[in-house]
Amino acid sequence: MDQKGLEAGLAASFIDENIPSKVNQRAEFVINDHKEGRKVLSSIEYELTHCEAFYMSVAFITLGGLTPLLSILKELEEKGIPGKILTTDYLMFTDPKALRKLASLKNITLKVFQTYGEDLGFHTKGYIFKSGDLYKMIIGSSNMTLTALTKNKEWNTKLISTSQGAYIKDVKKDFYNLWNDPACVNVDDFIEDYEKEYLKEKVKKRIALLDQEEREHPASLFKPNDMQNALIRNLKDLYAHHEKRALLISATGTGKTYASAFGMKALGFHRILFVVHRESIAKQAMRSYQKIFGSSYSYGLLSGSERMTHVDLLFATVQTLRKDEILKSFAKDEFEGIVIDEAHHSSANSYTKIMDYFTPKFYLGMSATPDRRDEKEDIYAIFDHNIACEIRLQDAMEEDLLCPFHYFGITDLSVVQDQSSRELNMSYFRELTSDERVNHIMEKASYYGYSGERVKGLIFTSRIDEAEELSKKFNERGWRTLVVSGKDSPEARAKAIERLATDRNDENSLDYILSVDVFSEGVDVPEINQVIMLRPTQSPIVFIQQLGRGLRKAFAKEYVVILDFIGNYEHNFMIPVALSGDRSYNKDNMRRYVAEGSRVIPGASTIHFDEISRKKIYTSIDHARLSDLTLIKESYFNLKHKLGHIPSLKDFDDYGEIDVLRIFEAKSLGSYYKFLVKYEKDYMIQLTDEEAKVIEYISKKFANGKRPDELVFFQELSKVQKNVLSHFEHYMKDHYHKTIDHDAKVNLTNIMTYNFATGTSRKTYEDCIFIEQDGSDYKCTDRFAKMLAHDDFFHVYKELIDFGLSRYRRDYAHPYKRTNFVLNQKYTYEDVCRLLNWKVNVVAQNIGGYKFNEETKTAAVFINYDKAEDISDTINYHDHFTSEDHLIAVSKSGRHLTSKDVQDFLHAKDNGYTIELFIRKNKDDAQSKEFYYLGDMVASGKAKEFTMNNTKKTAVEIEWILNHPVRSDLYNYITES
Repeated sequence: MDQKGLEAGLAASFIDENIPSKVNQRAEFVINDHKEGRKVLSSIEYELTHCEAFYMSVAFITLGGLTPLLSILKELEEKGIPGKILTTDYLMFTDPKALRKLASLKNITLKVFQTYGEDLGFHTKGYIFKSGDLYKMIIGSSNMTLTALTKNKEWNTKLISTSQGAYIKDVKKDFYNLWNDPACVNVDDFIEDYEKEYLKEKVKKRIALLDQEEREHPASLFKPNDMQNALIRNLKDLYAHHEKRALLISATGTGKTYASAFGMKALGFHRILFVVHRESIAKQAMRSYQKIFGSSYSYGLLSGSERMTHVDLLFATVQTLRKDEILKSFAKDEFEGIVIDEAHHSSANSYTKIMDYFTPKFYLGMSATPDRRDEKEDIYAIFDHNIACEIRLQDAMEEDLLCPFHYFGITDLSVVQDQSSRELNMSYFRELTSDERVNHIMEKASYYGYSGERVKGLIFTSRIDEAEELSKKFNERGWRTLVVSGKDSPEARAKAIERLATDRNDENSLDYILSVDVFSEGVDVPEINQVIMLRPTQSPIVFIQQLGRGLRKAFAKEYVVILDFIGNYEHNFMIPVALSGDRSYNKDNMRRYVAEGSRVIPGASTIHFDEISRKKIYTSIDHARLSDLTLIKESYFNLKHKLGHIPSLKDFDDYGEIDVLRIFEAKSLGSYYKFLVKYEKDYMIQLTDEEAKVIEYISKKFANGKRPDELVFFQELSKVQKNVLSHFEHYMKDHYHKTIDHDAKVNLTNIMTYNFATGTSRKTYEDCIFIEQDGSDYKCTDRFAKMLAHDDFFHVYKELIDFGLSRYRRDYAHPYKRTNFVLNQKYTYEDVCRLLNWKVNVVAQNIGGYKFNEETKTAAVFINYDKAEDISDTINYHDHFTSEDHLIAVSKSGRHLTSKDVQDFLHAKDNGYTIELFIRKNKDDAQSKEFYYLGDMVASGKAKEFTMNNTKKTAVEIEWILNHPVRSDLYNYITES
């Protein structure tokens, strides 16, 4: 126990925050703020993973609050970590299903404090974690409910105490007073009677909720949300500019149909046609439009069973409408507005026939997945490349448009080492459908559960024979399942959906539909409360389609459970890409999302991976070739189809496609210009080899926008040819409020004269010299002035500069203190030397972990946090965090306490030096050569000389205090083993 550390933590928490102390020994304000990587749930999970016993006393426990904790609670059960949980029947809010789930865990003792219907005011909300002689407590306003742990405005305080502290003694005393009270009973003695009363009360609440919903949401009160308002504005603008077609791209479950209704109404259309591919969806769409347009309009259905054509708003199936005798019974201009649902099918003959016949004032296509990367048809072209609005999954989650999901990545028992050469043989089939795997799937589905009275699940499989055998075995074990594939008729599919969605619970209802190549799209079953993925993830698009089946909101459905059974598949790295929506394809970003996704995902959704599935994804990430030209080309041509022209650099950012830095980093490319020359037949620009090399240099070194200086200098260089440094200084002061000091001038002029580069790679861009001395200032070189006069070069050059500045504004415009760095952003060795305004670059081999610079009075410390076991005979680092703001870092080998660099570190503050910290987790990642910037730090004064185990050399261990604590989600990711 560190008594002095605890005392300092208390003093810093409650007397003066400037008192030196460790973050993990201070009191902490625990809230929900996903943008800052903060959730009450994450704090509880973290403490659970670091405790040897836990105690909880919460007034309310719901299944929605418990489900995100099921993964970690199962791990604690396997490790034998004991827990005592106390709750209450107060207000009959605690869910008996949650109680049964908790009681099933062997390591947990569960008791319920009975209030006997009286208002005894049982409102405790406390989570207590014991580790050795220390207790950590999270006490405040958060019950164990989904919104309280993930998104509500909640105030909680995390405190730390020794077992002898007065506060913890009082907390434990009251806990055990309640625990041993005669009114507090074991759950087994309580659950049966409580469950009966709870269900009666639930029926009353359900009726009250339905009445409230009807009162609060009559048709006249339906109003568009922010995203639907954006669609309305854009549609009005397109229509005003005489455009005839547009596409609405919106994630599944985000209300595309309502959005289209608001849009059609805003355009003033009275006669509207809505085209769908299934009668059931036509009926759903008609109900939605009735809520928006109201009773003053007439509505009708045109399908195989109904023919109501003389109406204002007609909802038609494509199969019926395409028939000549029906299609030609309408005038070509019969409808003012036509909406095409699931518009990615609009290239099919049936849709083409309809769209070629009618001439409305406006066509609106709607799709969640227009990116048909496996097809040659250009859906965007059909709608004149007009994108009225695009609502991505993460945007929809931010706006609370979707049902929250709890994603669980679970180890699959089926092991397939080489997916690419896999044959459809009997041994593989037996592996997929073995009794062991069936039991494993059923066990996990039962444990993680669902929201609602009964399961209404969808299972995605790869093959019909697999699905049929699994269904057979599931049914033998008590599930009610049915296989639906592409060979089934629309009527058979509709019947299966009806059996799944019903609230009845009899022999005719279904627990699960096993889907083979259907139901990834175009299925509107809001009642789905569990999705099981038994097929490998091949693309983010298909993954989101399958995930999206459960994301539609439904009455009394609080969340959906997603169970992803993860095998040894080479494309597992697509899972974090799909969940995060991050198309940078940066390996470190992927790893971080796997480790800490729940902290940063919007809303009440959560993400969990078990230990083995996490390792499988990490392995897939390690082996992935993410600068592969196939990936780049696929993304490029998809974006080109979307826009109808060659995309600009900024288009990749605006439309969420692959990060163009992947193009710059690709070994065979180096610039977007070179990519277009090699792969775009419509690209007409031609540069000289010398010009192309300049574009590559700017692309690789500066277009990431990590600081504006070079980009602004290039921008101004195209405007003035002389006195460019003076002109640049004035511009930076006027437009960026930044004064360029002596060190920055030397640094920048060395970059522009190519005197900054060093090492063996210096020769690569040796002709990239842009300015030369001209008296007391600089002028543009004649060679570069000639390039700038070339229109084609200037076009490419200007686009690159504009893109870099837009990246700066997006990612780097708010630097830390007076530095050029942004906290938690990533930088290479060369970036650091450049942004610290050093005269010349220092190659990584000559840095050796840290480097001082006398001119700028700065030092950079670089730490590779994950180390190999056998590092070398000369270096054996033991750098490690002891808290979010305390770091132990080891000097270079062969150093003593009296060595100059050690003394420079220890007295840096006195000597006016600033020490900047950069850390990366995975040194061996060939792609991610960047370090997280974690701010400046000062030596605490504690230093210890020691002899390395594997050599006779000495080194010095120095304790550092970070001036800005590491953000909790990043800290957990870096320190996770």
